[in-house]
Amino acid sequence: QVHLAESGGGLVQAGGSLRLSCTASGRTFSVYSVAAWFRQAPGKEREFAAGIKWNDGREYYADSVKGRFTISRDSAKNTVYLQMNNLNPTDTAVYYCACDLYSNVVLSTPSNYDYWGQGTQVTVSS
Repeated sequence: QVHLAESGGGLVQAGGSLRLSCTASGRTFSVYSVAAWFRQAPGKEREFAAGIKWNDGREYYADSVKGRFTISRDSAKNTVYLQMNNLNPTDTAVYYCACDLYSNVVLSTPSNYDYWGQGTQVTVSS
């Protein structure tokens, strides 16, 4: 089993920044793992924001966040981060960390991920 613990959400004004963290416990990421951040706004489906391949750190982004968000990982800390810059009110959502420990492909469909964090609220005011 894997437990994912997220932190770093909060309230920020438009144009501001936040950094989300997600630390895994129970099992560790390996070269065959991928991690991702999804988000879900009220009344909307959960959507892919960013993903990363654990072995080489290759990053993937949704068009809506490209150029503003950066995903990264720290293998020593078993932690994945999401740096969010130039936030706008449309970024308001609950952000979830997810991982697949047995894949080397970053996919944008939530059903492809085995483990999920509890979510952290990000609210961007105008």
